[in-house]
Amino acid sequence: MSDAPVISVSDIVAFERPVTFRMPFRFGAAKVEGTSQAFVRLRVTDRAGRSAIGWSAEMMMPKWFDKSPDLSAADNIEQLRQSVRIAMAGMAAAGSGTAFGLHAGLEAAHHAACAAAGLNGLIASFGLALLDRAVIDALCRLEEIPAAVAVRENRLGVTAATAPDLEGFDLAAFLVARPSAPSIAIRHTVGLGDVLTDGELETPLGDGLPETLEQVIARNGHRWFKIKVSGQPEADVARLVRIATVLGRRAPDYAVTMDGNEQCAGPEVVIELLDRIAAEPRLATFASRISFLEQPIARATALGTPMHAVAARIGLEIDESDADMAAFPTATKLGYTGISSKSCKGFYRALLNAARVAKLNADGGWFFMSAEDLTTQAGIGIQQDLVLASLVGASHIERNGHHYVDGMASAPGGERTAFLARHGDLYANANGNARLAIRDGSVALGSVLGAVGLGSAVEPDWSGMSELAGVHA
Repeated sequence: MSDAPVISVSDIVAFERPVTFRMPFRFGAAKVEGTSQAFVRLRVTDRAGRSAIGWSAEMMMPKWFDKSPDLSAADNIEQLRQSVRIAMAGMAAAGSGTAFGLHAGLEAAHHAACAAAGLNGLIASFGLALLDRAVIDALCRLEEIPAAVAVRENRLGVTAATAPDLEGFDLAAFLVARPSAPSIAIRHTVGLGDVLTDGELETPLGDGLPETLEQVIARNGHRWFKIKVSGQPEADVARLVRIATVLGRRAPDYAVTMDGNEQCAGPEVVIELLDRIAAEPRLATFASRISFLEQPIARATALGTPMHAVAARIGLEIDESDADMAAFPTATKLGYTGISSKSCKGFYRALLNAARVAKLNADGGWFFMSAEDLTTQAGIGIQQDLVLASLVGASHIERNGHHYVDGMASAPGGERTAFLARHGDLYANANGNARLAIRDGSVALGSVLGAVGLGSAVEPDWSGMSELAGVHA
């Protein structure tokens, strides 16, 4: 039994900061050129009266949490603000408990309150995930330990309370064994609108940063790539041939994953895509390098549609369908073999889903967890997500925020300078701006995993943000 500290939470405030993209990001049917990043700050107090402040950050990405064509990007962002407000109110009224105990006691009620407000499970997860990470960060600062230590020693008080299928699994041994790799490979995203070759670039941005796939590989040395597909097999294969040509020439030892972003009408379309890839001689090497396919069909039908025929041919995971703790066990019954880790869906969900993967594999299965991105921003957001990716054992992670957004350009100069000083292994100075430093296709994790708290030794500049309207608790 864990002797995790019992804490209470107070002084919760949320803020936001606008983020402008340096180039449009196209995924599925969406094209995004800017949005806002949400920040949460709160205080935890233990039974001895000691207290500490913690914080978290996450991009409020439109057209991913809710893809309804009837909603604008502004509507999507307001949905996420509402989720944060509901989570704040719930946490403020939660009383005391372990960090995980507070989460477990709040999760069901939070999702129910969000559902009553017309917010889906992914949107509900966003608000609670931000609060949970700020609580973890504050507790670690109170105990003066990095989050990886808090997880291994279970100072968070994690149990199987929200994942009853893990009853009987040695969760303590799983947590103790959580890894801390010194670096992680970056899986570069190739969006549906991305320019592939330098010769195709009509109007360069002129900011000195890589734009084409060729330039990205030359600058960063990537070996891992995530390819967005559109759900139109013939067009997708034609584009994949062009991508494979660039990868074969510029990164011959490449490996890839593919992301359907819910665009395939059903399993028969996925099968057609795989058949076309297999039948195309120019994709023979590419086909042998595909690690898995992510969320090919829409969440509305994904968890009611058997996918065994697809999963027999390729590693198959859910992402947008991962709206609550029941999603992964449901998906495995339908043939899915994988689940994504994203901070926006929840620190504890990813950790417990990783435990589920370990349990399933110990029972003779073949299951996996990947680490994916939501245009996670340089600073607190990306660093907290990198800690989580390390703890679930990911050897590579999708990162795209550094490509579509110019690093910490939206942050005040003092904040950028502080991150460069305290996390100089993770960032590089680009004309006074802190940008992710990708070297030989990887980023260093030393300063992130070693920082007291959840991944960041730097507090953001709150004065440079606007308060999320009416969000005091």
